[in-house]
Amino acid sequence: MGEEKTRIEDLIRRIDELTRILKFLLDDLSEISQSLKAGLSVVPQPLVSEPSRLLPQPKTSQQTITVSEPSPAPTPLGSIQSAEDVQRVFPQDLLSMLYFEEKDDQVIIKPRAFLGADNFRRIASIIRDQMNGEYVSAGKDSHFRIMKRA
Repeated sequence: MGEEKTRIEDLIRRIDELTRILKFLLDDLSEISQSLKAGLSVVPQPLVSEPSRLLPQPKTSQQTITVSEPSPAPTPLGSIQSAEDVQRVFPQDLLSMLYFEEKDDQVIIKPRAFLGADNFRRIASIIRDQMNGEYVSAGKDSHFRIMKRA
């Protein structure tokens, strides 16, 4: 019975983490939708219910505590020319989790191992907000992409 309880607890932790990732994706999609509507001069319609009510925050003993940290200095959008430029923006604890690859006109960032919801959110925020990058969902080949700028 102890082994089954451990397996169930592991499943619960995994479900909680997936729920947090889905909420993060929902927030991003809502933001993109609002931006597109604003670009088309469409008046956004209110949601029937708030997203937080659709996906309640899980209540388990495995809650994650988010520690507020100073964000790194933003890289000017016009100065991303190499993977080194991108690496300078990340704090050391996140740098060790990532693999950086340069292509002709872009820098690809892939995780070295599973990031977890909090690290994924921190990385995605830095890439999106400071470097105008994006997340490319492609199964096992999922990655972050930042276009080089001279």
